[in-house]
Amino acid sequence: MYIALIADDHKKELMAQFCIAYCNILSKHHLCATNTTGQYISDATGLEIETFLPGSTGGMDQITSRVSYNEIDLVFCFRSTDPTVPPYESELNLLRQCDVYNIPMATNIATAEVLVTALEAGSFDWRKYVNPISDYSVGKRKK
Repeated sequence: MYIALIADDHKKELMAQFCIAYCNILSKHHLCATNTTGQYISDATGLEIETFLPGSTGGMDQITSRVSYNEIDLVFCFRSTDPTVPPYESELNLLRQCDVYNIPMATNIATAEVLVTALEAGSFDWRKYVNPISDYSVGKRKK
């Protein structure tokens, strides 16, 4: 499975703690993240993480694009909980694309824990049927 990790500046520590707690599950999958989040998690866990641009300069858009091309299977995006800060447009685009392409997405730690334990239990095998991957798929990722 291809898993995207994104965290608001105030949620990076929480994301790192989440990844530490579930390192043995996450290590079995291909992880990608926005730049700073990826470096933060990699330093904390030793996990290998493909990094994109920082979220504010296009990294979130790069992940959204991968969602659109069926190259991401699961998204963990810990968003700001500050009610005075409106969500970024790129964040809303990611939410929308995950809905359009049936990509499970956790925006908080509670949902993330449910999804990561389901991942370990093999509950995401349906992705192979809803969004099949073939040699002709855009991105030609590993099966």
